[in-house]
Amino acid sequence: MSPPDVGLLPLYVRFYDEVLPDLLGQLEPFLERVRSSLEAGGLRLLAAPVGRTREDFARAVEHFEGAGADAILTLHLAYSPSLESADVLAATPLPVILLDTTPDREFGPGTDPGRLLFNHGVHGLQDLASVLRRKGKPYRVVAGHLDDPELVPRCARFVRAARAARAMHRMRALRIGGVFPGMGDFAVDDAVLREKLGIAVENILPSALAGDIAGVQPSAVAAEMDADRERYRVCCPPEVHERSVRVGLGLRRFLERGPFGAFSLNFLSFQDSDGPVSTVPFLECCQAMARGIGYAGEGDVLTASLVGALARGFGAATFTEIFCADWAGQSLFLSHMGELNPAQTADVPVLYEKEFPFTPARNPATLAGAPPPGPATFVNLAPGPGGSFHLIAAPVEVLADGTHPDLPRWVRGWIRPPAPLERFLEDYSHLGGTHHAALVPGHHGEALAALATFLKIDFHLLA
Repeated sequence: MSPPDVGLLPLYVRFYDEVLPDLLGQLEPFLERVRSSLEAGGLRLLAAPVGRTREDFARAVEHFEGAGADAILTLHLAYSPSLESADVLAATPLPVILLDTTPDREFGPGTDPGRLLFNHGVHGLQDLASVLRRKGKPYRVVAGHLDDPELVPRCARFVRAARAARAMHRMRALRIGGVFPGMGDFAVDDAVLREKLGIAVENILPSALAGDIAGVQPSAVAAEMDADRERYRVCCPPEVHERSVRVGLGLRRFLERGPFGAFSLNFLSFQDSDGPVSTVPFLECCQAMARGIGYAGEGDVLTASLVGALARGFGAATFTEIFCADWAGQSLFLSHMGELNPAQTADVPVLYEKEFPFTPARNPATLAGAPPPGPATFVNLAPGPGGSFHLIAAPVEVLADGTHPDLPRWVRGWIRPPAPLERFLEDYSHLGGTHHAALVPGHHGEALAALATFLKIDFHLLA
């Protein structure tokens, strides 16, 4: 994943240019230290001159927008009157993060009062934050000294959350074959998805893929099969592997031409045993997630878009679903029909022929595996009343893989939530959590709270 791009916006007051003409020059080493610390923390900075007036800030924000910034990070070098910058920052679609830091780590009773001039940006930030909130502009504040080892990593996490929010707001999602009949939890009108979250949905039938599939060259199929043999443990008849790759490459071409950042398919809509679309492209569903494209099953473009946005912001995410409760072991079994992110497996995934008795479509090839043990975050984007949405997250522990001899050909995983299993399940469903979700490596509660802020939706952490 490429480093997030953030526009660093230094704020100052024009009055000081007149009465304290040397002050800004003395603050330049601090500004440079902030820049170098942020870059060392994995952020790619877009520079802007120190701003004083509304015109300065408008030019800077226009530059950030044109350069494709994921967020704006403000830095108060001194007090800066909020009405010089607030309208500009409130109007930009870019998420805003306010960095609350100063050159000096200490400002106690023995401090030279002359150091006030170098360390008084705090109240300028408070002025700006208050006005932004009144204007309805979502923002996050990161406060601390640069010597604090968590300050810059928290900034980076918030910028990654901003990147995920930007990805969601600009998401183009493809739904193939409609929604699985009767599934209601994730079923949201496409117009609501567009209005509330920015997700633009395109609906097609599987037959719309026929032209792209028919145009796939044999050499491309052979090359993809060779690549699969390098990255997976192939336990599949060649003809099954071949047809799955052919259909999958056709789907890949369709997605790239969109371009789509997320997609979902209803497997019941794949009804043909002959012709170009002769199988369900589960294998490409897996491959797409490894490339950072969001996916969810059964026509669920809401969760698919969540998976895509999380992948864009945090580097990896997989679609998943809670299937069974292990009451005795206080864990939950995750699975799905044949979709997982192969970049998120503990061992080399198995590529196998899956029995498919549900429609006349031929058996597909797909992948099986388990996520690596360790910390992860279970994430759900749940619809609420009146076209609302809320983000639910839980820091979980992924447990070691199972031992049953039949498991190698299953999508599987066990997670242990932070609360007693019974309470976790009760709380999750009391919040309206859907049966489709995402799993992200690592614990990201604070960053996901920021993501919800930038999306202007509620956040619930089940901890």
